[in-house]
Amino acid sequence: TVENYMANSTNHFEKAAESLFNVINAAHPLSNEAIVYIKEKIQLLQISKGSLLVTAGQHCDNLYFVGKGVLRGYVKQGSKDITTWITAENELVTSISSYYQQIPSIENIEALEDCILLSIHRSDMQFMYDHFPEVNILVRILLEKYYQDAEERAYICRLTDATAKDHRFINTKSHLLNRIPLKFVASFLGMTLETLSRIRGRLSNVRV
Repeated sequence: TVENYMANSTNHFEKAAESLFNVINAAHPLSNEAIVYIKEKIQLLQISKGSLLVTAGQHCDNLYFVGKGVLRGYVKQGSKDITTWITAENELVTSISSYYQQIPSIENIEALEDCILLSIHRSDMQFMYDHFPEVNILVRILLEKYYQDAEERAYICRLTDATAKDHRFINTKSHLLNRIPLKFVASFLGMTLETLSRIRGRLSNVRV
């Protein structure tokens, strides 16, 4: 019924918003005025597994918070797609170059599970930068964290041993191991699915 749908939507929104403000408060406290503004501007978005949040060639004007679910970014190379990043709950997601430079996105962002997201438009973020100084500090702290994540991805890419790559992924993304199809992990690590399957098979035998 419509009533049940609205109730579920409200519940999803409240849970996601609670998670968002937990992340914010852990990074840097905001004024009550900034909190009220964010609550007024964020919108609930639910997308199904396999759906695209962002499509290459389109502009991405929103910043997203992942309340529930897993997403990946990927680029197309001929008939292949190459996974560039994978993320899940309590993380921020956008097409970085498109969002900040206002150019068409070079990547696609796909839901690997049914996802519950909160979105805010870049114009609302700009308003907060101008009117709530503490938001600038918050975003700087969050960007530092994402720069570290980017460095980790670059490090994995530079490893030449396939087994070392997978071990590094397991050590840093252990909470996602059973939630991501192996073909996307292989793509992210820059190896074939067959190679990764052999590595995982050897790892299982060692554990036994």
